[in-house]
Amino acid sequence: MAKIKNEQQYKATCERIEELLKTIDESSRAGDTNMVELDLLSDLVADYEEEHYPIAAPTLVETIKLRLYEMNLTQAALAKMVGVSRARISEIINGKAEPTLSTGRKLSQQLNIDPAVVLGV
Repeated sequence: MAKIKNEQQYKATCERIEELLKTIDESSRAGDTNMVELDLLSDLVADYEEEHYPIAAPTLVETIKLRLYEMNLTQAALAKMVGVSRARISEIINGKAEPTLSTGRKLSQQLNIDPAVVLGV
């Protein structure tokens, strides 16, 4: 299978994808040659980006901060939900302490965080 080999090919492929996107609309069919080309080029770009521009998994602290924002919660409210002190939540959020297994489990459940993120795996 073809593979994007360098940054120049990557940029050219991205430009072609932009051109193709202008030709595609809701009525385009799966067999449309532009649609087929777009699908193939998109896969090539995704593979290249995975290899050359990997996105690191979020840390527990980043995930907690995001969930607090999304759920419009304060650290005090989270402390109450999890059953620990505000100071303990602050230590965890500031990266000064790791949650205990019990606290980690409650954080995972209350904030709907993947247990793997809580465990750091």
